[in-house]
Parts: sequence; C-alpha cells; structure tokens
Amino acid sequence: MDEEDVSPAYAREVGERLRQIRRQQGLSLQAVEESSGREFKASVLGAYERGERIVSVLRLQRLATIYGVPVDQLLPREGGSSRGGAGIRGVLGTGDPVRIDLARLEALDAPERELIRRYVGMIQIERGDFNGRVITIRSDDVRALSRIFERDEAEMRRRLDELGIRV
Repeated sequence: MDEEDVSPAYAREVGERLRQIRRQQGLSLQAVEESSGREFKASVLGAYERGERIVSVLRLQRLATIYGVPVDQLLPREGGSSRGGAGIRGVLGTGDPVRIDLARLEALDAPERELIRRYVGMIQIERGDFNGRVITIRSDDVRALSRIFERDEAEMRRRLDELGIRV
C-alpha cells in the first residue's frame, strides 16, 4: 500500500490516535522531538497528528517504541478511533473502582507483582490507556484478581493497600 492508497479520513484517524497516546503520556510535540533525539521533528509529528502527512510503517513502529506501547495501539480501532462513552462506563462499572500506581507496581518486590502487572497490562491494551502513571480498574477486575489470588474482594483491596500500589 502506498500513500495514494491511504484515504485522508484514515490518515486523520491514525493522527488522532497518535495524538491520544502522546497526550495520555503528558508529552508535548517538542518533548517527543527531544526524546527521539530529533528523529521526529515537532512540525512533522503535528502533520501526522492532523492527518496531513502519512506515517510510514517503520516510523510508526519507532513512535510505538518511543511511547512504550504496542504498535497496534497507534492504529485506529474498527468502527472508528474513538473509545467514547462505553469505555468510560466500563471503567466506572459497579462498586468502587481502584486506582493502581503503575510506577509503584513496576518497582514492587512481591510475589503478586507479575500476575498483577500482566492483568493490568491486558486492561491497558483493551482500553488503549498508556498514560504510564495510574490506571483505574473496575470492581469486577478487583474481584477477578481476588479469585486469582484465592482471596475475597475485601482482602484483595487490603493486599493492594499493603503492597503500596493502590492510590
């Protein structure tokens, strides 16, 4: 597929997704330019994000590495790139959601770390949420974790507090 095969609408959707991921991570266009060693100029990134330029597969892969996300997360979802209201309702769900500090989770030295990290990673991929700092998980997710660790939900919440990863 060459540039002529890419519709302007699709280029805008890819650009919208690139902007979403960059903003989730709290990065400016200039910050990405700096962190890429000026490989990506802010003006070119802006053109990608506005859909004015088509990003190549190799450059898309490089951006995914810089953003620390799987490359498929930089592409629009089927049915449009918006994750709209359904995603928000899914986060809120029923019961009290739990906020997990992702930096503390990464630094955690406990037997539960790897399973919690994997479970949270699956949630991030499902939501396309790669802000890298905090993620909110539903009560259902806490219940699922409690089953994995053979605890009840209240015990799991206490354990998350003990581990110091619950915000």
